[in-house]
Amino acid sequence: MADQTVIQSARVALDAHIHKMVAWHFSPDTGTPYWIDWAREAGVDPIAQIQTLDDLIGMFPNFDDSVLRDLPHERLIPAAYGGKPFCVFETGGTTGMPKQRLSWEDHLLDYTEFSTTLSDEHFPKNSNWLMVGPSGPRRLRLGIEHLANIRGGSCYFVDLDPRWVKRLISTGQSDQARAYKAHVVDQAVTILKARDVECLFTTPLLLEAIGERVSPADRGIKGVFCGGTTMTPQMVRFLVEEVLEQRVQFVPTYGNTLMGLACSVPLQPEDNYSVTYYAPQPRAVLRVVKPDDTAQSVDSGEWGRVELTTLTREFFMPRFLERDEAMRRAPCDAFPWDGVGEVRPFESARKKIVEGVY
Repeated sequence: MADQTVIQSARVALDAHIHKMVAWHFSPDTGTPYWIDWAREAGVDPIAQIQTLDDLIGMFPNFDDSVLRDLPHERLIPAAYGGKPFCVFETGGTTGMPKQRLSWEDHLLDYTEFSTTLSDEHFPKNSNWLMVGPSGPRRLRLGIEHLANIRGGSCYFVDLDPRWVKRLISTGQSDQARAYKAHVVDQAVTILKARDVECLFTTPLLLEAIGERVSPADRGIKGVFCGGTTMTPQMVRFLVEEVLEQRVQFVPTYGNTLMGLACSVPLQPEDNYSVTYYAPQPRAVLRVVKPDDTAQSVDSGEWGRVELTTLTREFFMPRFLERDEAMRRAPCDAFPWDGVGEVRPFESARKKIVEGVY
């Protein structure tokens, strides 16, 4: 548990950052056309009225992410970025027009910050990486290549199309899904056998499948950065003890195109392999809220729906309800703000969810 003085200092810093980002996005000189028009139509003055996180929660409803699919890009470009080429990153839907986020440097900043949390012993400087996961229109590919580069290495890639996997599974084509998974794993194993790689990114199910073919530790892997699908304590235990043989550091993360990357802290025996993630505050804030009253957070240790607020100069997104639920966890020394534990698809305990291998 973090010291209360440190927790309070982090909250003061967050409130100051919120006020700064609101001023940025609602100012005619730097702001985002969509948000400037929203404030005018709502009859509010966010720059004057929002000083804290509580003020933001009180003013904004839950964000309608169809905006990211339906609006022309010009409506979402802050004036300060006008005329500058941008990257387009997509979320992982299965059909129709995907939701998109524009980015100039956020994806690089997120992974630069994440790099500072990695152990040089297990993710050695000047070592090469292998990424086995979705690239294409997703920020993950550029982010991990940047991560490898700033740590002095290069990155090999094996691509995965999560939309295709989800479609195969949801339409009952399990044989095709297994064949596609084997195709991806074949490529990963080939690279691990042929190239000098010490750091690996992949998803939990692909890591399990790779471990059925080769021992990551025997192939020289020292650290695995993992994310993309639910990681139950049982899955984490299996990956750490059986697949990685307790010889490779395992770093679970929780992230997406709209948030960036939430880090975890090293697992301790008392955690019983239950992972807690902490948002990259103040650039993003995670709350665990009551599903039937999302303005209210649940108490520490209780389950609720995950709510995301993103606060960068490039992208302002208040109070977006993720498709996930989690347990609210206490601040810690490394991250003196609330965490989210045992993240899983929202209402997954009551209905079937298709995640695939991503």
